[in-house]
Amino acid sequence: MKYVVCFSGGHSSALAAVETVIRHGRRNTILLNHDISSKVEDEDVKRFKQEVADYLEVPIVYANREDFQADTPLSLCRQKKMLRFGKGSCICTYYLKTEPFYKWLSENYPVRQGAVSGEITLVYGFDASEPHRIIRRRNHLLRQGYLSEYPLAEANPVVQDIRDMGICLPSTYHVAKHANCKGCLKAGKQHWYMVYCLWPEIFEEAVYTEEVVGYSIINGYFLRELEPLFSAMKAVGIRPRDNECSALFWARVRRILEL
Repeated sequence: MKYVVCFSGGHSSALAAVETVIRHGRRNTILLNHDISSKVEDEDVKRFKQEVADYLEVPIVYANREDFQADTPLSLCRQKKMLRFGKGSCICTYYLKTEPFYKWLSENYPVRQGAVSGEITLVYGFDASEPHRIIRRRNHLLRQGYLSEYPLAEANPVVQDIRDMGICLPSTYHVAKHANCKGCLKAGKQHWYMVYCLWPEIFEEAVYTEEVVGYSIINGYFLRELEPLFSAMKAVGIRPRDNECSALFWARVRRILEL
């Protein structure tokens, strides 16, 4: 049995990789990643992924979209003239991750319809606080013919913090609670204020993209409409960060700006 860790580059997936090697051995572990354009995936996230892989002595296997270095979430939105499929998944998730993932599975570990693969188990970094997410993913994968494991939720992890192994977290964690793309299409105003301040070229591309597709990234707000608010926040020195409780963050904004 091979254990394929869905190795995103975030802290949780790194811990899941460590637990998988401890449980099943490095020979039976595959670190599967979708490399994303360095325009939006921070270089320090790429550094983190490689350091974890080097520490575990397990190479990273990539399942990439053919033009992944050219395609970014925003460029895909403009190509497809949409932001998401109805009210469901963002198209960047589908084209940059989901589609390449299932293509890799079908080419390397195909299953017959109605059967369950006895060759691999897919491993995710969901923790005990995400039971509904685990149930949905497990059932979905079973319908596709694949078993799955969730070591951070189903056992007491041996390693609680990757820094205990001497590996620094991606620098994105200084300002964000995740290692997602810069300009995440699933994020809200707090994240996009951070983009406005730290990566203005991505913010301007997002404004242009909304104009092209005719839909807003944030439900109920076009980014162009938020620019005056973001400008005022920046002028009074409100620190751009996405790793703080949203309610507390916006309460402070309202108090400082007397909104």
